[in-house]
Amino acid sequence: MNVQDKNRREFLKVGGAALTVAAASWSATSYASIVGANDRVKVGVVGCGDRMKQALIPSFQQHAKAMNFEFVAVSDIWNRRRDEGAAFIQQMTGTPIASVRNNDELYARKDVDAVLIATADFQHAQHGIEAVKAGRDAYVEKPTAHKMEDARNFLAAVKHTGKIVQVGTQRRSTPSYQKAYEYIKSGKFGDIVMVEMTWNVNQPGRWRRPDVVPLLKEEDTDWKRYLLNYPYEPFDARKYLEFRLFWPYSSGIPDQWLVHQIDTVHWFSGYPHPRSVVANGGNYLWHDGRKNWDTMTAVFDYGPEDDLTKGFQVQYSSRFTNSAGGVKELYYSNGGMLDMDKQRVTPEGGLTARSAAEMKMQANLLESFSLSDDVQKAETSANTGADPQTSANMLNWMECVRSRKTPNASIEAGYSHSVALCMNIAAIQTGQKVTFNDKTQQVMVGGKVYA
Repeated sequence: MNVQDKNRREFLKVGGAALTVAAASWSATSYASIVGANDRVKVGVVGCGDRMKQALIPSFQQHAKAMNFEFVAVSDIWNRRRDEGAAFIQQMTGTPIASVRNNDELYARKDVDAVLIATADFQHAQHGIEAVKAGRDAYVEKPTAHKMEDARNFLAAVKHTGKIVQVGTQRRSTPSYQKAYEYIKSGKFGDIVMVEMTWNVNQPGRWRRPDVVPLLKEEDTDWKRYLLNYPYEPFDARKYLEFRLFWPYSSGIPDQWLVHQIDTVHWFSGYPHPRSVVANGGNYLWHDGRKNWDTMTAVFDYGPEDDLTKGFQVQYSSRFTNSAGGVKELYYSNGGMLDMDKQRVTPEGGLTARSAAEMKMQANLLESFSLSDDVQKAETSANTGADPQTSANMLNWMECVRSRKTPNASIEAGYSHSVALCMNIAAIQTGQKVTFNDKTQQVMVGGKVYA
């Protein structure tokens, strides 16, 4: 058994009594709720904000007719979004749709088989748990969770109920990424020795909602329901609508961008989480009341826990203050580089004959080829207003709702990125090196459990 397989087995054991229930323990109710091949799947919307309207609904609608899926209800605790969401879906589908005040009302309905969830970052896991416990399959936006307790509980709930959950890390359904994974898995790339990732923008208004914040009044929503089980604080429209800027409702850069990219590291390498994480950064330019950093650099160490001489680092940097470099994902081996931005494999940086001769070794250079030559058409041909990556991920979820197969972006993948995310957050908040205890599935700082 190789290191990656060993790590994967250990990961799937996931310590703690809450996670010992296997998927095989599906209840009779779970089996009875499986939708027949010819039955129409009726879907509810949970949270009808920008991500839902701009990406998930268009992606869903692109495949709804062929897959025999339809929207039946919208749940949102803000009356404005609830009404606008219902009107948006009706305009897109030509069919009236019900609107409900909250998820209790949604799951009391008998005509909802599955749900799309795109709520605030801190709510994803709890809303996902709520859905599967109510007997519904779910497409749940990332991050899966930014607190380990939520991540453990969500994984346990999905395993216990046997419901189909697709996480919104859509790279896993993207043809060029799938081709890259197969290439690395084949062994032709060689061992990963370093990964460099960036996500840079120059957008002071990113995640701001200055035109919408004044429209939200406490009497028009349910602030206590919004907070879930988080400590109560007085109503704040910015923390409701601009939650990505404020901990504990989001960690900002790690919650939103890191999880997409670190997910590919877990996928490509086979490691379920980092060995350690350190991070630094701050708010260096945009002093608009935000609490989450506008600039972050983090280093993730990956490899077998019992052999520190093997592994690789991920250098991750992100900033709002200058967009140079854009979004990059660069994987290096001793033979060259895999560039997911350009979708190419090249021998750049590989071991040349001259350097190898000095040590009586053979040159090690990868052959150049494009990851997109035979997948570009598949990625773009279906783009009728929906994001192609999200569209592909949505289709995969729909197919799995019918087949009951494991989706591409499974709950295990979501749990895995949550571990890396929680470690990153602990590194930000403590300024210390953070590790992970596989036996207890807990984040550790200085030998102590980090809440």
